[in-house]
Amino acid sequence: LALRAAGAQLGWAFQLQEPGVVVALLLLAVAITANLGGLFELPSLSITRSGEPASAFATGLLAAFVATPCTGPFMAAAMGAALLLPPVQALALFAALGLGLALPFLALGFVPALRAMLPRPGPWMERFRHWMAAPMGLTALALLWLASRLGGKGFALIALVVAGGLMMALMVAGRLQRADRMAWPAFGLVVTPFLIFGAFALPASLSAPVKAQVSLPGARAFSEAALAQARASGQPVFLWFTADWCVTCKVNESVAIEREATRATFAEAGVIPMVGDWTRRDPAITRFLTAHGAAGVPLYLWYPPGGEARQLPQVLGPDSLVELVSQTGGNAPAAAPAGVNPPD
Repeated sequence: LALRAAGAQLGWAFQLQEPGVVVALLLLAVAITANLGGLFELPSLSITRSGEPASAFATGLLAAFVATPCTGPFMAAAMGAALLLPPVQALALFAALGLGLALPFLALGFVPALRAMLPRPGPWMERFRHWMAAPMGLTALALLWLASRLGGKGFALIALVVAGGLMMALMVAGRLQRADRMAWPAFGLVVTPFLIFGAFALPASLSAPVKAQVSLPGARAFSEAALAQARASGQPVFLWFTADWCVTCKVNESVAIEREATRATFAEAGVIPMVGDWTRRDPAITRFLTAHGAAGVPLYLWYPPGGEARQLPQVLGPDSLVELVSQTGGNAPAAAPAGVNPPD
């Protein structure tokens, strides 16, 4: 909110549009994977009661930072409102989201019956911890792929070298820990050269981001001018905004957009598909999203010939677009199919 008030063109999950932030998250995911896998142990810290709120706040901050790729499927209305409301009311919305994140823990704290349902501590906790290393490792791989999309293959290769150096340093620290020896000075000696290398090599290796690959025939890249030209042609236009770090976007593209039935229906009805790739920061797309009350992606808009835009749901069914075209006929505005919002 402060950055937007200062004039920055930012949207939800803007941090994932920055290659450097993605590399930092990659290193964090690698460290967490190594810890969950038992390669090293975090140092025991004596946390006083006065420090517990700060620790809890830092944990919540980290959770919010890494868990904000998409506004779909549940947060679109709240995030869109937060962009338009005064700061106090917007902060109230964010506080409500924070309360939702904290609600399970609050319920356990205030309802003894729920605590009684929790499994008792035991050896299963260590096994569960090791199992959790697998999804965190997959997260690290996903972040490495995203780094390649944002900064190019050379950028991702250097990020992989730095991540490998971090993993090696953590393994050295773990072996020294198991031998009851000082671990963290050795960790610093091993990891520092890799971090210095990354600090200089990563910015120098940045290349143009990879554009979204769309299998729909005749798909055009979004711009205000291209949209105006497409609408002036008298053909229906399907416009969607996506990003490589948005899971909801990718699921919708696989399930509903890039299907053979959708391609055939669009081709038969003369629909012009247009895509806006928001993987990297794009002020023009950010302004367009904000103008349509969207804080982030996904956003799906249907422009019937001569009509105004209809905003579609953030979760598309397999036949949503086919039904939409069949009901509008590709000619004039008509009643929206089930699950599609009517025009404003």
